Amino acid sequence: MISYIQGTVFELREDSVVLLSGGIGYEINCAPASLTALESGKEAALYVAESISPYDGTVLYGFLTKEDKQLWSLFRDAIPNTGAKKALEYLNKALRSVADFHNAIIKKDPKILTAIFGFTSKTAEKLIHSLDGKMDAVTVQGAPKIKLFEETPLMSEVTAALAALGYSPLESRKAFEQLYSTGQTANGNVEDILRSALRILKK
Repeated sequence: MISYIQGTVFELREDSVVLLSGGIGYEINCAPASLTALESGKEAALYVAESISPYDGTVLYGFLTKEDKQLWSLFRDAIPNTGAKKALEYLNKALRSVADFHNAIIKKDPKILTAIFGFTSKTAEKLIHSLDGKMDAVTVQGAPKIKLFEETPLMSEVTAALAALGYSPLESRKAFEQLYSTGQTANGNVEDILRSALRILKK
């Protein structure tokens, strides 16, 4: 069983990488968030898991760290009706901040999973139910990255206005994070904050 491959990045694709090692090119499926750390022609090393597909035979999945592999395995094994590919989709979202994802599951907070990580409400509840009591077994590296704040009625009004303009709750939340980190939400009315949020979203 292949568990680790080190070699040269031969080709980067939308959702996979071809890693050249020992004269053999291994196509390895990766989360898009992981692929951003790889560069064509450069050396790379991936922790690898094998999965058997009825259509493609043995399929390789790659991870930058053994902790990412551990989390992917948990998704695949603990969440009902979740195969290797779907588990990789979940991992890609969780990689935005594994520490914050871990906290959201532990605290059973579906709002964070939907607003911050982009899961649907149904999937968020599924994750919380399936991973209940299991996340403590996952090694989490790094500190939380996401600045969480109490959503005020004013921010709810701005979110509603942004939704009317076609922006998703996740996009609105990202704009609020940036405004919050610079203190722009401390004072101001709906119109001011809406204009500031739109400037961020249109960049």
